[in-house]
Amino acid sequence: MGKCKQKTHKASSKVLSKKKNGTITFKKGNGNHKTGKDTAKAVRQRRNKGVLAKGMSKNLSSVI
Repeated sequence: MGKCKQKTHKASSKVLSKKKNGTITFKKGNGNHKTGKDTAKAVRQRRNKGVLAKGMSKNLSSVI
């Protein structure tokens, strides 16, 4: 009998994506509609992907 493998956490794998260099990125929220109240800078910054911190990416890299 082989070793038990850890299953992929489906919710995390749909939200987070792993790059080749090991960093984990995600899409920032609150940028789809009703952005008139926000500053242009805030809306512009939400278009870019967010990068997970190193400590969190170590914990979640085995899950994805």
